[in-house]
Amino acid sequence: MHHAMTLQERSAARAAELPGAERTQQSTGDWETWKVGGKVFMLQTAMPGEPVVILKADPADVVSLRVAHREITPGYHMNKMHWITLHPGGGLATELVDDLVTESYLLVVQGLPARHRPVDPETFRRTLPRS
Repeated sequence: MHHAMTLQERSAARAAELPGAERTQQSTGDWETWKVGGKVFMLQTAMPGEPVVILKADPADVVSLRVAHREITPGYHMNKMHWITLHPGGGLATELVDDLVTESYLLVVQGLPARHRPVDPETFRRTLPRS
């Protein structure tokens, strides 16, 4: 991760680039929420002592992501099968953070009725640059 940008700043910057993404603040607590089509795809908060990012993830990828990266743990206050938490620490590449934010967004977009989708998830995936 580039040292000039924190994990939360990087994930927020990527989320802001996604069509139809909206940032809101929860009315209770210190949670920032990003939604698409009214559904949450990313949350940011501070766990005791550290700012974290919580993302939706494909259940098929959740365990392997946690095994491969010590900075990725089960979703904080979320369904552990469908959500992951990213922790700061410098071990996550910027490209991985961008990919995880994008994938979380697309998983939520896929669940929206077709008429409410800001993008076609499959077309959008194919147009993403590959690292």
